[in-house]
Amino acid sequence: MPLSRLLPALVLTGILAACAQLPGAASGDAVPAQRPARANINDYLMTGRLAVNQGQQHYAVSITWRHTSERDEIFLATPLGQGVAELTRDAAGARLTTAERREFNAPDWQALSAQVFGFALPLSALPRWLLAEVPAEALGVKYDGAGRPQRMVANDWQVAYLEYASDAADALPALIELKHEDIEVRLKVDEWQLSP
Repeated sequence: MPLSRLLPALVLTGILAACAQLPGAASGDAVPAQRPARANINDYLMTGRLAVNQGQQHYAVSITWRHTSERDEIFLATPLGQGVAELTRDAAGARLTTAERREFNAPDWQALSAQVFGFALPLSALPRWLLAEVPAEALGVKYDGAGRPQRMVANDWQVAYLEYASDAADALPALIELKHEDIEVRLKVDEWQLSP
C-alpha cells in the first residue's frame, strides 16, 4: 500500500507485531472496582477498529496500541489481519515502518509526522485523549450527566466521546470521534487492559 494511502489511518495512530498483554484487564462492562483515576493511568493496551474519512477517501484498519510513559507501540492491520504499519516511540525517537519495510525515523512524534506528511500533528497528546483526560488548554469542554467528557477542542482537533464502556463515572471511552479540517476519524475500542 503506498504511503500516501496510509495518511488518514496514521493521522490518528501516529496522532495516531501485536503487543504483549499488560496485566490487569479493564474491558467492556468488566471494569475493576479499584481502577485508578484517569490521570493516574500510565500504562495501557488498547485494541480496536479505526475508520478514517478524508475527503472522498475511506479507510478501515484494526489497531493495537501499547502505551507506557517510556514507549508506545502501535500496530495497524487490515480487517483481514494483514499488517499495514507499525509505529514506535521511545527515548531514541519515533519510527514508522510500513508493510513494504520502508522506515522513517525522527526525534519525536511531531517531527515524524512533519517528515512523513509535511505538517506536524499533536501526536504526543493522543494517549491522554484516548483516556478521556481533558487537557488544561482544551476549549469548549462539555460533560455528560456522569461528569465524563463528551466534547472538547484541543490542538485544533474536535474530540467527541460518543460512547463509554459502561455507565460508571470512571468508565473509559468505547467510541471516540476526532475531526480536523477534512479528516474524520472514528475509533471503536474493543478492549482496554490497564497495568496495576
